Amino acid sequence: MPRFSARLGALPPYPLAHIPARKRALLAAGVDVIDLGAGDADLAPPPAALEAMQRALEEPAMHRYGFGLGHVPFREAISAYMHERFGVTCDPLTEVVPLLGSKEGLAHVASAFLQPGDVAVVPDPAYAAYIGGTLLADATPHIVRLEAAQDFLVELEALPADVLARTRVVYLNYPNNPTGAIAPREYLARVVQVCRARDILLVFDNAYAEYGFDGYVPPSIFEIEGAREVAIEFHSLSKTFNMTGWRCGWAVARPELAGALAKVKSFVDTGTFLPIQAAGAAALQTRASFVPGNIATFRTRRDAAVEAFAAAGFAVTAPQSTMYLWIPLPPGVASATFADTLREETGVIVMPGVGFGAGGEGYFRVSFIQSPERTAEAARRAGHVLTAMSAAADTPVNASVLAS
Repeated sequence: MPRFSARLGALPPYPLAHIPARKRALLAAGVDVIDLGAGDADLAPPPAALEAMQRALEEPAMHRYGFGLGHVPFREAISAYMHERFGVTCDPLTEVVPLLGSKEGLAHVASAFLQPGDVAVVPDPAYAAYIGGTLLADATPHIVRLEAAQDFLVELEALPADVLARTRVVYLNYPNNPTGAIAPREYLARVVQVCRARDILLVFDNAYAEYGFDGYVPPSIFEIEGAREVAIEFHSLSKTFNMTGWRCGWAVARPELAGALAKVKSFVDTGTFLPIQAAGAAALQTRASFVPGNIATFRTRRDAAVEAFAAAGFAVTAPQSTMYLWIPLPPGVASATFADTLREETGVIVMPGVGFGAGGEGYFRVSFIQSPERTAEAARRAGHVLTAMSAAADTPVNASVLAS
């Protein structure tokens, strides 16, 4: 048996790895499965994206290597989007990096900026790409637990002095997955100030930039003074345009930072399939007509999910962004046990909080990606499981409010 690397051994289990196989088995057994696990909505992409893809597929030149340059109109559409949406000016050729979905860029950026002995600040709970990229770069993750009492914010000034001295990368994600938390501008300004003072790369994951409810409008990190010096921001078509499987995203940064990520990528991939980039350009160009209606659908689903899970006995707070509810469990009810029991006994799939890191224990994540009717049925089943598990743990159901 060939020897595995220490990097592989250091990687934690991926939170979604086993769920597709279990879902398939349950469906094969005739179970009525309601999947509220992954952030993967049952909605269609923009018609313009599909039409652009079809046209591109008929062009022989679009089936060749895209390389790092890719489809220039996609770069130009990204630049136009950043300016129209955030007032951010970026050169499409030197400050934009097309990605195979933002996930791979979030992981690969670590290889451009970290080396053994360096520290990356990684929130917990968080998207697994942050810690994965750090470990694969042979660097040291410093885990910062996100606490409800601190509004799920990472406070860099609170880090131990020796850790901050070795920190070269900070991963932030606001609006936040999985907690749904948002970051005030004054908080972002403090982070940028620390990163500038210490020459730390600020990796800002903005995958939910269009998900604003109740008047909230998520910002770009580049709207914060000084961020251009130290930040790289990641975006994706996955959530905003219902294009998760297309694997199409981008990063924006000043030329030196963007070029470092692009150089790493030049050794590990040859670019997103060009027709997908053409579809991405079309999606971005139809943002004004498509996104408001799509977000309105998610707002309706959010409200329905909040109502349904509250009625089922859970302590629920309505998020101002993302497509998730981050729901506390009663003391004594482990998140993985709850999620496994719910899936195997009722066919409802949710994500256990511990799947996003040890800091997520005591919570589970619901993606409001299904119709209100299906979500209500899932909440009803989840309420029955919660009642049974709480009784077994001798914990009142309403004790969940203590963790909220």
